[in-house]
Amino acid sequence: MPGLFITFEGGEGAGKSTQARLLEAHLRAAGHDVARTREPGGTPGAEALRDFLLFGGHDLSLRAEIMVHFAARCDHVDRLIRPALDRGQVVICDRFVDSTLAYQGYGLGQGDPQILDLIQALGARMGVVPDMTFVLGLPRTRALARLTARGQRSDRYEAADEAFHARVADGFDAIARAAPGRCLPIPADRPADAVARDIAARVDACLASRSGPA
Repeated sequence: MPGLFITFEGGEGAGKSTQARLLEAHLRAAGHDVARTREPGGTPGAEALRDFLLFGGHDLSLRAEIMVHFAARCDHVDRLIRPALDRGQVVICDRFVDSTLAYQGYGLGQGDPQILDLIQALGARMGVVPDMTFVLGLPRTRALARLTARGQRSDRYEAADEAFHARVADGFDAIARAAPGRCLPIPADRPADAVARDIAARVDACLASRSGPA
């Protein structure tokens, strides 16, 4: 059976990494072969670009920033995601093209059609599209409380102003509306185990439908 590509999307503090870990544990317990990864990152080269993008302190033009994200993504897809899918693994990825569309397209680019078109055109050339995308929604006040509780150094996106984060949230809403067959909005202002049960049930149903009759 071909692999299954699952992505988690949403704003800062929504619980994407937590839910990706919980889903991985659930699927491994059920006997599935799972590869969990993240963006930007996932391979040594892409992780180096992640550090540059999040903490490098360089002010790139918007188009240049988008291209760096896609350079990391190309390496990630070529070296990890596509080979894992070809082996029949379930790939769980914390962020993918939708995040670039939301953060760079809607957040930094303020919905500029030319910027959105650029990101969508580059995304179409990746050669892989998620089978399922869970878009975690969390009120910004709750997200801020979670980020504060972590006590970690803020990256340049986390440290952006509230207007930026509002545009990112609107971007994720627009993305989910445009792809209802792929994107599954998930309310994340609940205990993590309750969110995880909802996600696991949807993934289990998808896997069962793909396996066919017993």
